[in-house]
Amino acid sequence: MDDLNFVIPGLSPPPAHIIRTAVGAALAEDLGRRGDITSNSVIAADASASWVICARQRGRVAGLCLAAEAFTALDRRLSFTAVTSDGEDVAAGGTIARIDGPVRGALGAERTALNFLGHLSGIATKTAQFVDLIAGSGAAVCCTRKTTPGLRALEKYAVRAGGGQNHRFGLDDAVLIKDNHLAAAGGIAPAMAAARAHAGHMVKIEVEVDTLEQLRQALDAPGGAPDVIMLDNMGLDDLAQAVCLAGGAVVLEASGGVDETTIAAIAATGVDLISVGALTHSAPVLDIGLDAIE
Repeated sequence: MDDLNFVIPGLSPPPAHIIRTAVGAALAEDLGRRGDITSNSVIAADASASWVICARQRGRVAGLCLAAEAFTALDRRLSFTAVTSDGEDVAAGGTIARIDGPVRGALGAERTALNFLGHLSGIATKTAQFVDLIAGSGAAVCCTRKTTPGLRALEKYAVRAGGGQNHRFGLDDAVLIKDNHLAAAGGIAPAMAAARAHAGHMVKIEVEVDTLEQLRQALDAPGGAPDVIMLDNMGLDDLAQAVCLAGGAVVLEASGGVDETTIAAIAATGVDLISVGALTHSAPVLDIGLDAIE
C-alpha cells in the first residue's frame, strides 16, 4: 500500500496505520475463523481472473487506498490498478479500478473493499453536493464528531475528498465550550478564562452561543474573544446580525438546522463555516460493484 497513490494533489490520505487497522479489523470480522468457505470450496486454488470496480451511480470517489489494502492484504498476488483518484467524480457506469489475480483472494476481499469504498464515496458525494450549493458564498462546509465509532479519521478524510473541511477530530485537539459546559462553569467569561489557563497558547478555543446576547458576552470576554464562535440553531436574521456584530473579529460557525434546502440561505448571511453532521451520520452509500471481465 505504501507505493500506491490514489489521491489528488493537496488531499492528504489517512495515515497508513489507520488504513491497515481498519481494513484488518473488517477482514477479520468477515473471514472469521475459517475464511471464505464458499470460494474455498467451489473455486480452484490456482484460478485467476480480472475484475473492474464500477460505479452504479454518479458520485465523488473516496476510499481507494482502503479498497486496495483489502485486496492486497488478503492476497499479495492481487494487483489493484486505480482508474480514477479520490476526490474525483465518476459517472454512472464509470470504472473506478481494476483487479487482477487469484479468484479466491479477490472474492474474499470484495465485500470489505466495496463497503469501505461505497461508504466513504457516499460521504464525499454528499459533501460535494453541499459544497456546490454554497459555491461563491465565501463560506465553507465542515463536518462534526458525529461519526461512526472507529472510522472517524476515514470519514473525515472522505469529507475532504468531497471539498469540505474538518472540524476537530476529538476532544483532545481543540476546546469547544458548549451549553452544558457553560451551565456547569457559571457562564461564558469564567469558562473562557478557565479554558485559556488550561489549554495553552497552541490550542484554539471555540464557544457555542444560541442568542445574540451570548454572542456579545463572548466577543467582550475579558482577555479577548475566542478564536471561533459557534452560532447554534440561530435563525437567518440572527445569523446576519451576528455577522455584523462580530465585524470579522472572529470566525463564525453556523450549526443546526442545516440541510440541502437551508444551507444556501445560511451561507448568504456571511458566516465563515457551516457545520453539517449529516455529512457523516446520514450520507447514503454510493452504489459501487465488482464486475468480472469476460
